[in-house]
Amino acid sequence: MSTHLFTPFRLKDLELKNRIVMAPMCQYSVTAKDGIPNDWHYVHYVTRAVGGTGLIIIEMTDVEPDGRISDYDLGLWSDDHIPAFARIVQGVHANGAKVGIQIAHAGRKAEDAAEPVAPSAIQFPGAPYKMPRALTTSEVQDRVRMFGDAARRAVEAGVDTIELHGAHGYLIHQFQSALTNKRDDVYGQDLSRFGVEVIQAVKKEMPAGMPLIFRISAVEYADGGYDVDHAIELSKAYVAAGVDIIHVSTGGEGPAGARKPGNYPGYQVPFARKIREALNVPVIAVGMLEDPALAEAVVGNEDADLVAIARGMLRDPYWATHAAVAKKHGDHDRHIPEQYTRGY
Repeated sequence: MSTHLFTPFRLKDLELKNRIVMAPMCQYSVTAKDGIPNDWHYVHYVTRAVGGTGLIIIEMTDVEPDGRISDYDLGLWSDDHIPAFARIVQGVHANGAKVGIQIAHAGRKAEDAAEPVAPSAIQFPGAPYKMPRALTTSEVQDRVRMFGDAARRAVEAGVDTIELHGAHGYLIHQFQSALTNKRDDVYGQDLSRFGVEVIQAVKKEMPAGMPLIFRISAVEYADGGYDVDHAIELSKAYVAAGVDIIHVSTGGEGPAGARKPGNYPGYQVPFARKIREALNVPVIAVGMLEDPALAEAVVGNEDADLVAIARGMLRDPYWATHAAVAKKHGDHDRHIPEQYTRGY
């Protein structure tokens, strides 16, 4: 029996064997605080490739040291980082998966920065967050260049795609939200401008056939936060600038108010569908989708083109293989490493 979840996906030069994505999830496991991946990261990602995942997105990787959530996060601010990422990419490729990397800057949510930076001097509520300093216009442009430089290094490491993190209250999200962007320069007059310039800088460093993914918070849950219509308008600007796939999440900009629904399986899927229908571009759905039947339905119902598994893949490195078996996929044997077939 064929399933939608295990049909191939192709966009430009990116060819995936199935519709299953490993969502980027920070490991906070850098040992020397230098941003360089270590053996933990290598085993973590390569194991999920062995487990049958189609696309693995390496966790939030930051464009400058003070752009990290913590000093234990990954970075791509130096060419010294490239070999360790290349080793992970090679290991993932050798085990049948494709790999991307999520490039980001934490902005005001950089917990270990002595002085975080942000569009405006507005503090994220509560400990351990510090009051950020508002970036000058020239410093904003510097961060745009940092994103482009990080993209160049990711391409040199051999990735198949790049994802920009414009969700969960990090720097790009901070610029695109009226809650956190009170600037009176060009980056405040157009809330999409910073994101657009980052996209353009990154696209210049990417091969023409490599698709660019953008992760967006489709709605904000803080009181007075933006709704999905604003996210759709942002996404239109981002697609016009060069984005090929939208990865649809929600929230993260501050404490959730009454707008926040309960956390239940598939609670973010309606937003993915709305963005997919409005833009007519491929989307990735994410958020408590680890039940194989639900993941299958999301793709089969055309709510999304790809399904990202997050905590479910932390619990089970072989989630994709187990989903194939659970769905009684007709040729599920091809999703099981030959060395493991005796276990099924």
